[in-house]
Amino acid sequence: MTTEQALYTVPVADVAEPDSVLLPGHDVPLGRYTTVRRLLPHRQRRMVGAWCFVDHFGPDDVSTRPGMQVPPHPHTGLQTVTWLVDGLIEHRDSLGSHQVIAPGQLNLMTSGHGIAHSEFTPPKHPPGMHGLQLWVALPEEARHGQARFEHHSELPVLREGDTTVTVVVGELGSLRSPARVHTPLLGVEVLMAGGGRQRLPLDAGFEHAVLVMSGAAQVAGAELTPGSLLYLGQGRPEIRIDAQEPTRLFVLGGEPFDEPLVMWWNFVGRSHEEIVRARADWMSGQRFGAVGGCAADPLPAPEMPTVRLKARDRHGRRLG
Repeated sequence: MTTEQALYTVPVADVAEPDSVLLPGHDVPLGRYTTVRRLLPHRQRRMVGAWCFVDHFGPDDVSTRPGMQVPPHPHTGLQTVTWLVDGLIEHRDSLGSHQVIAPGQLNLMTSGHGIAHSEFTPPKHPPGMHGLQLWVALPEEARHGQARFEHHSELPVLREGDTTVTVVVGELGSLRSPARVHTPLLGVEVLMAGGGRQRLPLDAGFEHAVLVMSGAAQVAGAELTPGSLLYLGQGRPEIRIDAQEPTRLFVLGGEPFDEPLVMWWNFVGRSHEEIVRARADWMSGQRFGAVGGCAADPLPAPEMPTVRLKARDRHGRRLG
């Protein structure tokens, strides 16, 4: 069952806050009918903890459109986190999983060495579509393991007045999400239905970032509206949120992830050769399996770039 308790704050001494950086997103077509605002990876900040990819889509009117239409495609070395605040998405994968996700529920897919999945808005669907698609990089000890899929229809919730805080991933105070992750991580939705002021306790050992999904808020001296990600750095014991209107935010956090990554298309690896091998396996029908129950043809992989892919650290610096 969903856990509810009063949202609490932790009194802290006045200390100098870490520097924050506002990172504007950019629009990217996702299939034929959906455009997303890509917030990570960014030229100035590649990751937040193990979060390595953040797409914000909507709010879109899909009353006369098919909505999300993403045919079968592969993943390696990551977890996908799907979070909806409006609409429906039907997930199928090569493990045989079939799950329609609704607002307030969590789909978490762990690719391990390899998995394929599809994401479609069902033919009969609500008129709106709005949500987040995020990736979590898997550490070395987990990225070669077995694939798995989890669906969590109930998540821990904290309430205070008009504010609702949902712990999607990780833990906040005494509440812990049931989602299984492989590095210390945080993903929290904050809904301030009446605006106002709110403090949220944080783990000062994490680095954090926040995005606004709807409305507007002031966080760490920055004015936030949909379309940007505010990187908050490491060392904050709390964040203070001020909103003059109904506002929905999502807070990301995690222990800094120090393993260098090569990210290309839908693969997260460690070397150029690893990505080449994953692409070849997908195109030859090996490793990833087939997505049952989906009539759409699998997406072909793009051609490899003419230059060698190089690993980057969490700051985006090329290595080697």
